[in-house]
Amino acid sequence: MAANKKALGKGLEELFSNASLTFDSFEEQIVKEEKNNSMEIPLSEIRSNPYQPRKTFDEDALNELAESIKEYGIVEPIIVKKSIKGYEIVAGERRTKAAKIAGLTSIPAIVKDFTDDEMQEIALLENIQREDLNPIEEAEGISAIISARGLTQEEFAKKFGKSRSYITNLLGILKLPEEVKDMVKDRSISMSHARSLSKLDDQEKMIKIAKKIVKENLNVRDIEKLLSSKPSAVKARVKEEKYRIYEDAFSDAIGNKVKISNKKIEISYDSMTDLARIMEIFHIDIKD
Repeated sequence: MAANKKALGKGLEELFSNASLTFDSFEEQIVKEEKNNSMEIPLSEIRSNPYQPRKTFDEDALNELAESIKEYGIVEPIIVKKSIKGYEIVAGERRTKAAKIAGLTSIPAIVKDFTDDEMQEIALLENIQREDLNPIEEAEGISAIISARGLTQEEFAKKFGKSRSYITNLLGILKLPEEVKDMVKDRSISMSHARSLSKLDDQEKMIKIAKKIVKENLNVRDIEKLLSSKPSAVKARVKEEKYRIYEDAFSDAIGNKVKISNKKIEISYDSMTDLARIMEIFHIDIKD
């Protein structure tokens, strides 16, 4: 038993540090080692992984799987963790749901012990690698793990075999209004659409354009054109008015020309003496 737990621990460590080891191979490893120890567990005692990021399931696919179960039974046991009340699913959520639809009252299962952190990471990894999640579910799952573990986006990307830009873009869509998120969840608009919309600051505009995407079946190129359709002169004037009050206040305080744009503050100076004066205003002391 101790040897099995040690091997399982090693496998779990590899699962989260080696992108070449997939969730499928990890599940196969557990089933291969423990299949003879599987047991029938009443479906009434089994509940979903509380960290399961997937909230929606394809009903047609579940019904097809249920028909297969009626004919062939459960080919591979699910994996569960013993909890305070009953069991929590580690792997096999769809098989469990389909078994209920098929009218089964119990299901073969392998019982293994996992920490809450492992349960959360396993659930997310399974769905990421099997592409079961919609973008919002995936983004929420990633955000939860990053927050709980104190990871940076780059650390998460390396750990789960994703690019940093993929993680950044995915998390960016969480700023979308709930109405637009719902459109992403039901796949009325794509991840590419959502990424373009997330660049906007106006939530009402996000909703308006999202509805336009659905109504007119716009592609991403159409959206980019739409977002950049405002004449440059008008955009420049709007931008100028937005920052002018801050530029004027800054200039009055230090006596120099100040330019604010693109999250940058530019301060003009005439000489090293003038630069030293500005630094003195900001109480910045350069030690020789």
